[in-house]
Amino acid sequence: MPTMSEAQPATTQAPVLIVGGGPVGLVVANLLAARGVALVLVERNKSTSEEAKAISLDDESLRALHAAGLAEDVLDIVVPGTGTRYFGRKGRPLLHARGPQGYRLGFPFKNQFAQPELEALLLNALTSRPEADIRFGTELLAVTEDPDGTSATAVVRAPGQTTTQTFRASWVLACDGGRSTVRDLRGIPMSGTSHRQVWLVADTTGDPHDERYGIHLGTPHRPTVIVPGRDGRCRYEFLLRPDEGTRGVRPDFETLRRLVAPYRSLTEAQVERCTAYTFNAVVADRWHDGHVLLLGDAAHMMPPFAGQGLNSGIRDAANLAWKIEQVVRGRAREALLRTYEVERRPHATAMVRYSERLGSIVMTTDRRRALVRDLATRALLALPQGRRYLTEMRFRPRARFEAGLVTGSHPLTGTQLPQPLVLIPPGLRPRLLDDILGPSFAVLGVDVPEAAWRQFDGADWPDIMADATRIDVFLDDRLPPTTGPRTAVADADGRLEQALDTARNRFVLIRPDRYIAAVIGPGGLPAAVAALGRTIR
Repeated sequence: MPTMSEAQPATTQAPVLIVGGGPVGLVVANLLAARGVALVLVERNKSTSEEAKAISLDDESLRALHAAGLAEDVLDIVVPGTGTRYFGRKGRPLLHARGPQGYRLGFPFKNQFAQPELEALLLNALTSRPEADIRFGTELLAVTEDPDGTSATAVVRAPGQTTTQTFRASWVLACDGGRSTVRDLRGIPMSGTSHRQVWLVADTTGDPHDERYGIHLGTPHRPTVIVPGRDGRCRYEFLLRPDEGTRGVRPDFETLRRLVAPYRSLTEAQVERCTAYTFNAVVADRWHDGHVLLLGDAAHMMPPFAGQGLNSGIRDAANLAWKIEQVVRGRAREALLRTYEVERRPHATAMVRYSERLGSIVMTTDRRRALVRDLATRALLALPQGRRYLTEMRFRPRARFEAGLVTGSHPLTGTQLPQPLVLIPPGLRPRLLDDILGPSFAVLGVDVPEAAWRQFDGADWPDIMADATRIDVFLDDRLPPTTGPRTAVADADGRLEQALDTARNRFVLIRPDRYIAAVIGPGGLPAAVAALGRTIR
C-alpha cells in the first residue's frame, strides 16, 4: 500500500490534487491518469475500505471505466445482474424491472459487486500509472484559493506527524464523501432532507441466494431489501422500528439473526458488516468554488433505493476528467469547467428526488398506500405501454444536458450516444462503438456527401477538435467501403440505425464522455462552430 513519503516544507506543484481515495476518487484519478494528466491523491485512511458500502454499478459506469481501460477487469468481479424484482404488500411477485433491453451502452444494465474488491482493483491500476502520486495515510488540513486566482493551496499531514506538506494545485477535486473536509473548509452548505427512518444494513457471507437481481419486499410491516452478490455474499436491509435500533449504533447480533431468520440461518462469523443508518437526500449548494470542484457524495447524497449513489459520482468523474485534461493542456479556457456543474447538477438532483420517491413508494409502511401501489402497478402491467414503462425502468431520470457544452435543438443533442456493435472494414468483425470513437472528440457523418465533409473540415473549429476522430456512418444495412479518407462503420444489428436514424445527412459531434454536443445539418456549421467556440476557446 502506498504511503506518504517524508514530508518536505517546500510547496509542491500539482496540476490536480484529489482528496479522497474511495471509489469516486480512484475512478477520476484513473480517468485523468489514462489521459496523461499528472495528479496527487491523498486519503486519510491507511488503506482502501474493508466495508461493502456501494454494491451496484450500472452500464454507464462500466462505460466510463472502459474509457480508462478497466471495464474488462471490473467485469471479472461483478455479477452481471438483471435489474430488480419488486414484491407487493403480501410478499407476492409484483414486477421485474430489468432496464432497457439489450446492452444499450455496451454493458449489462446493473451489476452487483463488493466495494473492497472494486477499490483494490482501482488502486492497483492506479499504482501502475506514472502520472499518479498516491498518498494514503495523509489528511487534508487546509485548502485556500491563491491570491492570484490561478490555483489553490492545500496543506496535508500524515497522522501522528507534526510536519506538513503544501501543494499548489491547479485544481482540487473533493472526493472525500458525505462528511467532506474540503466542503466544510470551503464553507459550502448542502440543501435537502435528512430522513429519520433507521435502517439496518448487513453484509453477509455463506448465503444461499443465487438470484441475479435485487429483491425489494414491499411488505408494510417490514420493508426489506435483499441483494445477492458473488461467492455467497448477500446484503440485507431492514427498516427498523423505533425500539429496535439507533442510528450509528451497531445492532446486536440477536436482532440481526431474528430479522434474517426467514431467509437463512446466520452465525456471527458470517457477518462482514452490520450497522444502523439513516439516509440523506441533499445536494451541495455549489460544486465549483474557485479552483475546488466537488464530486460524488461530497456534492450529492441520496437514499439507496435506486442504487445510484456511486453511479452518480462516477458520472461526475466522467464529465469532469476530460475537461480538466483539455484545460491543463491549454486547449480550452477554464470556463469549460464551469459546464461541469451546469451539466451534472440537474440530473444528480433529479436522481436524488427519484431515489426519495422510489423509497416512499416501494418501501412504504402505510397499508393503504401499499394497496394503491400494487393495484396501480398491476393495472399498468396489463397495458403494453405501461409494461414497457415499468419493466424497462423508463421512470428513472435520464440525463440530458440543456446547457453547457451543447448547442442546437435536435432531439439527440445533450443525450448520451448509445454504444451498439458496429462493423468496420476490412474484416467486418463486430466491435464496440467506443473503441472506434477513440478518447477525444469524434464526428459521425451520417450518410453525408463528400462535399459536406469538405465544409466541415474547412470550418474554424477550436483546438479541442484538432484530434477529433472522423467517421463515416453507413446505415440501411450497407457495406462500408474498405478504402477512403476516413474510418467507415456500418450497422451490425440495427441498433446503430435506431440510434442515428434522425441524424441522417447530418454531422453528430460526440464529446469524450460520449454525450452529443451537437447535431449539425446542412447550413448549420457556422452557428455550431461559434456556439461551441464561445465555451471552449
